[in-house]
Amino acid sequence: MTGQTPPDPYRSIAEQYVKLVLAVGQHDADYVDAFYGPAEWRKEAEAATKPLPAIDAEAAALEKQFAQSAGLAAPLPKGPEAELWALRRHYLTRQLAALRSRVAMLQGKKLSFDEESLALYDAVAPTKPVSEFEQVLTQLDAKLPGTGPLIERYDRFKQAFIIPTPRVDRVFQEAIRGCRGNVPSIGLPMNERFTVEYVTGKSWSGYNWYQGGFKSLIQVNTDLPIYIDRAIDLACHEGYPGHHVYNVLLEKNLVKDRGWIEYTVYPLFSPQSLIAEGTANYGIEVAFPMASRLLFERDVLFPLAGIDPNRVAEYYAVLDLVDRLSYAGNEAARQYLDGKIDRAAAVVWLEKYALYTRPRAEQRVKFIEQYRSYVINYNLGKDLIRAYIEKRMGREKTTAARWREFMALLSSPRLPSGLK
Repeated sequence: MTGQTPPDPYRSIAEQYVKLVLAVGQHDADYVDAFYGPAEWRKEAEAATKPLPAIDAEAAALEKQFAQSAGLAAPLPKGPEAELWALRRHYLTRQLAALRSRVAMLQGKKLSFDEESLALYDAVAPTKPVSEFEQVLTQLDAKLPGTGPLIERYDRFKQAFIIPTPRVDRVFQEAIRGCRGNVPSIGLPMNERFTVEYVTGKSWSGYNWYQGGFKSLIQVNTDLPIYIDRAIDLACHEGYPGHHVYNVLLEKNLVKDRGWIEYTVYPLFSPQSLIAEGTANYGIEVAFPMASRLLFERDVLFPLAGIDPNRVAEYYAVLDLVDRLSYAGNEAARQYLDGKIDRAAAVVWLEKYALYTRPRAEQRVKFIEQYRSYVINYNLGKDLIRAYIEKRMGREKTTAARWREFMALLSSPRLPSGLK
């Protein structure tokens, strides 16, 4: 005689949450990043086009209902499962709060950059002084001798590392194979897969559109030149072990295995995004620690792209310094969105302190205008994820331990304020 699966005490709340996310999506085209729940729920949302005040009122009532549900008739699991259920409760609580914040913004509420990032992403990025960026720029100035402004010298240096357009797909596909080969298969469904498309006219460089059924569509933007380092970065970030793996594991472990319906929808402007972007960026170095990455680039990708493989170490020594300027992008967004500088000044700031070329700086400002404080999820997210994984590993500083903790995080409902 087999036992019956106990009823899910959060099922009703989870269903209402999903339907509220879909309702917000009727007012915000970027809000619903993925949905693979019941098709009729999406049709209902499209047909109703519920007004924003009504959505907020329902979300507020759901928050109150959830807060009062501590004494559930159906007891929550004990033992090893207890933490997972506590994380689930925290997830639903914070995601609902973020939904209400986004609804308030859509109705005209003004938040500062830091207030917005806390409300939507459960985190606030540190403010970095200009002096920190200037120190890095001084080091780059010495590393890139020649005449003209530093940004021009940096741009000339990078010209030698552009993947020729006819070779982009071959290089990217090889990078995908390299990333996939470095990801442990344990826990991944046999039928997981994704397809790649090349697009133009976007504010981002790459995007993963998760479609459910363990499938993704990855789009790569070819508006601007694609440098050789972006092959592994995009292959890992969007594919293995980044967004594709993250969504696959959530679907398998939480939706398929447990029936937690709330994970069939992914609201972009929510705390889940810091985990998604942070793990996708940190996952690059988990899949390809620098020593092995340099070998793979030298022996495989550089030759495939027709780039001199003898310059691998030189190229990545420069990129290592440039990466230390990543928070300059946050500062540009913070100042611009807080009204301290205008659009033109934000472009100039990115040129000066992030070493973006004018076209790339303009593309980045378009991203900031579209996604606002979302920018913190990439660098702050990576830093928070790295600190969490390192702490969980303790003294066991091995590749196997890092993968174990990383894959466990990808499979869990943990949010930024739970990274302790």
